[in-house]
Amino acid sequence: MANAASPRTTDRTPGDGYVQSFARGLEVIRSFSQDAPHQTLTEVAGRSGLSRAGARRILLTLQALGYVKLDGKLFSLSPRILDLGFAYLSSMPIWNLAEPVMETLVEQVRESCSAAVLDGTDIVYVLRVPTHKIMSISLGVGSRLPAYCTSMGRMLLSSLPPDELATVLAASTLAARTRHTVTDVKELTARIAQVRRQGWSLVNQELEEGVVSMAAPIVNRAGQMVAALNISGQANRTSARTMQETMLPHLLAATQSVSRMLGGQPV
Repeated sequence: MANAASPRTTDRTPGDGYVQSFARGLEVIRSFSQDAPHQTLTEVAGRSGLSRAGARRILLTLQALGYVKLDGKLFSLSPRILDLGFAYLSSMPIWNLAEPVMETLVEQVRESCSAAVLDGTDIVYVLRVPTHKIMSISLGVGSRLPAYCTSMGRMLLSSLPPDELATVLAASTLAARTRHTVTDVKELTARIAQVRRQGWSLVNQELEEGVVSMAAPIVNRAGQMVAALNISGQANRTSARTMQETMLPHLLAATQSVSRMLGGQPV
């Protein structure tokens, strides 16, 4: 799931080393999504904010490099684009370490488990071990969700200094995705502070009706929170209280195990 409306970072001020043509190429790649997998030249230009001529040059370059395919008048990404994401995943040993731990956790709690990192106002899924499909949203590696209303997002936001957290929340589109979604900045800040104090996060039906999610941190040798791990379930099958009472110990044990593998001390 791509979220084209969400900002990728909270600071987009170009520096002296900013390469505009490269940035435009990335915007063209980002213009493709689950909602727009095949696009005309005009559509790519519109979604990436470029002129038709500029979008055409970039698309033809990506096609020559094997990252884009052209079928008649429709452009689409090729499987080779996965090399870009795999380069990140393969450069981070944490994901190889985390996957078997997550699989064990799923066996213990019988709920889906995911890992994500913070990117601006969003979380990005980097690993997922599903059990049942519990959300209308199709999630996989690379999926983006808003940090403010997700358990992993609040967990990761809790690691930010107060001024940086305020900047991220100010840049976020705080929409009420359900009747339970907290959109007040003051209340969100208080809840994130509570997450920081207790060392785990629980979000009850704020992202999607009927979905309860709980997250805990993964820390590295330097004591930095590098990712969050969560378990998600259906409220009509597992209440928030039941999840906290019966599954939180397993979740914390899993994140502590991965943190120790990275040389970090559990928080």
